[in-house]
Amino acid sequence: MNLSRSVLTLGIAGGALGFIHVGGAQAAGPAMVIQSDTVRGVLQGMTAPGCVLNNQFKHKEEIVFRIRVVDTKTGKPMDKDGLKSLVVELPDGQKFPAHYGMHPPQDPVDYFWTYGWTIPANYPTGSFGYKVVATDKHGHTATFEPFKSKPSQLTVIPD
Repeated sequence: MNLSRSVLTLGIAGGALGFIHVGGAQAAGPAMVIQSDTVRGVLQGMTAPGCVLNNQFKHKEEIVFRIRVVDTKTGKPMDKDGLKSLVVELPDGQKFPAHYGMHPPQDPVDYFWTYGWTIPANYPTGSFGYKVVATDKHGHTATFEPFKSKPSQLTVIPD
């Protein structure tokens, strides 16, 4: 009985002084979440519809990377005032800065980040992934990568 009283007293004292961890504090989550998809860009003379979700493209077609970065604290999209940079990275090392703006430009219904990349005529065919890296004004980063399943990756198909 005397031993249990001592353990109880030690437990109360330790808890009050912070020596005993009761419960758990949640680890800080990511400051940002990135959402991204790809659509076919609108180029002069093209016959396929533009701004339609797509992951298969031919040489000289434009891939438009559409990106939204959400602040996890506020739940609101982050614009150019909240981000220091937003970069699209291809596996061959090319990096492209995304731009924030209204879409579509003539009759906007939304604001998000984009970068349009026209596939060079000599770019290799096949599937590949990409990354989107966001850096906020405080130096925190977040990275997005699409699924690694080949059928869902970007694919340059023969002309």
